Amino acid sequence: MASENVLVLSDENFRSSVLESEKPVLVDFWAAWCGPCKMIAPIVEEVAAETAGKAAVGKLNVDENRQIAAEYGIMSIPTLMVFKNGQVVDKAIGYKNKAELVKLLEKHI
Repeated sequence: MASENVLVLSDENFRSSVLESEKPVLVDFWAAWCGPCKMIAPIVEEVAAETAGKAAVGKLNVDENRQIAAEYGIMSIPTLMVFKNGQVVDKAIGYKNKAELVKLLEKHI
């Protein structure tokens, strides 16, 4: 489930979409069976809409993309990471409200 503002990330496109992005990227690591992931999904969409043009927002299904999830040591979901210049610059685990997510991302814009 993604909108026009949210990238659908995969093991295949992670490098080009996130690590090589010129803008900061907020990545939501999630899974279909995860309740808090479903709760945070609409908030991630809103943050993507609000920061469009300044930052990118993407979602990576950890069940379908185990390589990237393992590479970044994802143990709990939702895990939200901010990448800038190919590096993780911020991270939040668990449900966060919209203000918390916007603050997490905007300090890197």
